[in-house]
Amino acid sequence: MTAERVPPAQLAPQLRDAITRLNRRVRQARPVGDLTVTQLSALTSLKLAGALTPRELADIERVQPPTMTKIVAKLEERGLVQRTPHPTDGRQVILAATEGGRAVLDQFERARNEWLASRLAALGEEERDTLRRAAEILQQLARA
Repeated sequence: MTAERVPPAQLAPQLRDAITRLNRRVRQARPVGDLTVTQLSALTSLKLAGALTPRELADIERVQPPTMTKIVAKLEERGLVQRTPHPTDGRQVILAATEGGRAVLDQFERARNEWLASRLAALGEEERDTLRRAAEILQQLARA
């Protein structure tokens, strides 16, 4: 079996579309809950960073500070985010995910991984091996 040669300009939209659709489908595979995708993203950024000012979080999430204020308020209401005074600037606060917030993120991650694992289990060994190699290549592209 000979591999079909596909020019990069032709492969790019196919690959982008497949990644986008898979990402959307994985995001939909989540436990029942009322957190929005935006709230989950902000909470994930806090978990990954450890702690951020509201402005830093808004910049990372690419939203305006007033929008981030509303997102953080909802997460705080649910006990998923906590505010602490900034150690050097009394006008600022530091935001961090609470233990409950990290637990919620872990639950969402488990649900997404289980959904994807069940779909992968339906594939043949050769297809899974191809996807394993593709995952390595995609990580290389993301790091470049």
